[in-house]
Amino acid sequence: MGQKWVIVTGATDGIGLITARRMAESGASLGLVARNAEKGARVVEDLKRETNNSDIRFFKADLSKLDDVRSVAEEISAANPQLDVLVNNAGAMFVGKQMSADGFEMTFALNHLSVFLLTNLLKDQLVSADGGRVVTVASMAHRGSDLNFADLDGQKGSYSAWRAYQRSKLANILFTRELADRWKETRVTANCLHPGFVASRFGENNNAAFSTFFKVGKIFAISPEKGAETSVHLASDESVAGETGGYFIKKKRVQPSRAARNADTAKRLWEESLRMTGLTT
Repeated sequence: MGQKWVIVTGATDGIGLITARRMAESGASLGLVARNAEKGARVVEDLKRETNNSDIRFFKADLSKLDDVRSVAEEISAANPQLDVLVNNAGAMFVGKQMSADGFEMTFALNHLSVFLLTNLLKDQLVSADGGRVVTVASMAHRGSDLNFADLDGQKGSYSAWRAYQRSKLANILFTRELADRWKETRVTANCLHPGFVASRFGENNNAAFSTFFKVGKIFAISPEKGAETSVHLASDESVAGETGGYFIKKKRVQPSRAARNADTAKRLWEESLRMTGLTT
């Protein structure tokens, strides 16, 4: 992969950590984004030692906060004028309804709005690279979901952690579709993926019953190493250098749900996301 500059969000655990390790092993300059500075520093030192790659650094940000997203985008831009790969991996599910610092439902804020804002703020750096890539971790969980633009982040009515997660993952796929269309005049590609049900710490930030559900489910889960394979493939493989706007499972491009293929919904989500994040274009 050479000396490419790669950013991975949510890179201190699970498939984000494995994706970061594979990128470091390939010889890339690597930036890790996560909210725990102490853990981030430890992961950086571990990766340097394990991969013999000294060009790894950590960026602290709570991506559920739009101000943190703006700040980390500035830090990433200052570190390098071009960005070859952005892996939008950070995400979570919250059993109880929580609101972000900006007043949005937390799952939507972290899983979609941060992805939308960070990617757009790094557009110039991605365009400056020779074939920049945006890789977003979505999920098969999007199936059966739809967006209600009268209540886009699901603040009204009763709260369901699963529905909130489904909504955010549908948004990831629609975002990828619209990003590929809006940036088609650049050489930046945008793709997303379903990693599989991965044995990671996902779901463990919730209450005991909810965490137990995930822990039992992990008996049947794939390893983070296996789950990261498609992220790594989309971030680095030459066979997908010209692919854009796709949804991938097990390294293969597949059709997402009908709702995820709706061009009008994708455009409207983009416009609403501009408004919610305060972007103008």
